[in-house]
Amino acid sequence: MIKRKLGQRGPDVSAIGFGCMGLNYHRGPAMERGDAIALLRAAHERGVTFFDTAEAYGPFTNEDLVGEALAPIRDEVVIATKFGFRDGRPEVGLDSRPERIRVVVEEALKRLRTDRIDIFYQHRVDPDVPIEEVAGTVKDLIGAGKVLHFGLSEADAGSIRRAHAVQPVTVLQSEYSLWWRNPEREILPVVEELGIGFVPYSPLGRGFLAGKMDENTSFEGGNDHRKTNPRLSAENRKANQPVVDAIEAIASRRNATAAQVAIAWLMARKPWIVPIPGTTKLHRLEENIAAADITFTSKELAEIDAVFSGIEIHGDRYSATSAARVTR
Repeated sequence: MIKRKLGQRGPDVSAIGFGCMGLNYHRGPAMERGDAIALLRAAHERGVTFFDTAEAYGPFTNEDLVGEALAPIRDEVVIATKFGFRDGRPEVGLDSRPERIRVVVEEALKRLRTDRIDIFYQHRVDPDVPIEEVAGTVKDLIGAGKVLHFGLSEADAGSIRRAHAVQPVTVLQSEYSLWWRNPEREILPVVEELGIGFVPYSPLGRGFLAGKMDENTSFEGGNDHRKTNPRLSAENRKANQPVVDAIEAIASRRNATAAQVAIAWLMARKPWIVPIPGTTKLHRLEENIAAADITFTSKELAEIDAVFSGIEIHGDRYSATSAARVTR
């Protein structure tokens, strides 16, 4: 697979990464461990070199899974993980105190079976801890060789600038897709100005943009949190069908799938954008990877913008509880 550089300071990574969360957390029944490990290694065999996890996924179990899977090829991949929740549990609250960050990095290194974390993200901005203290703590960890790059996730423009002044931010990770384009207002201009790479999570709108979901789809098991997502209620899935119809029309003209169009569109926005779709299926992995071969001209991008400007998106992207942790 072709490579991209994550901003001015970041590593070279595969143009499409792998979001590991859904292997065993938040997206339905967990995969059998052996199958998940095999899938991650299959991703690497097919050119993926960028893998994203977090202590909160599980909590802790996703990092452990990723660590075992990638240990034999550790020097060939870039691993990103995250800190920022109290005891690693989002439902308990935020915690980016320096002492907590230092604990998290040591525990993550053990679970990931490595001597350094390539990208260490603050998962959510903590309003009770100055972002300068967070950046300074990560700067110390970089100085100690335990972390290579500092990242932020779902941070607002002001927090990005303040953190960057203390320790240059290498990467920003935020939700971005054909049905969530808010980063284009302030965030993308700021990261471009500062030379920061951008990693869109949920590039397929939690699966909806792939065109395999409708109002009759059921989310099974207590681990599939999509059932609490307002945008994915049965009513809003039906109301948002024009989004999928528009993507599928583009896909038909390009002899591609809806998922490939959604991923390729993100990659066409900027050369320093690296989406991280996740999957539990090998054929979906191969489908996602193939999006790297699709390109759009500026004219085509303008036509896509024109189409989507006339489509109303129904429903909030997060529940009230989850939304309260974003951009604080």
